[in-house]
Amino acid sequence: MTGYSVKFAKAVAKADQDLVGVMLGRLCIDKDISVIEVAKHFDVSRTAVYDWFLGRSIPNKAHEVKIYKYLKKKA
Repeated sequence: MTGYSVKFAKAVAKADQDLVGVMLGRLCIDKDISVIEVAKHFDVSRTAVYDWFLGRSIPNKAHEVKIYKYLKKKA
C-alpha cells in the first residue's frame, strides 16, 4: 500500500462496497495500482478516480462497464 495513505485506505474501506468505483479503489489499494495509472487507463482525471474510490461520484455507464472488465482482469 505504498501509494496510499492509511487514512485514505480506511476511508475507502468505510465507503459503500456495492459501488463499482469503491470496488476499484479496494482493488487498487490491495494490488498497489496507482491512481495515475487508473486515471490514464480510463482517460479521466485523478480527482475523478479519487471520487470513485471514495464513492463520492459514480462512473458513467461506459466507464462502469470498463471498470468491471478491469476488476475481472486484475483480480
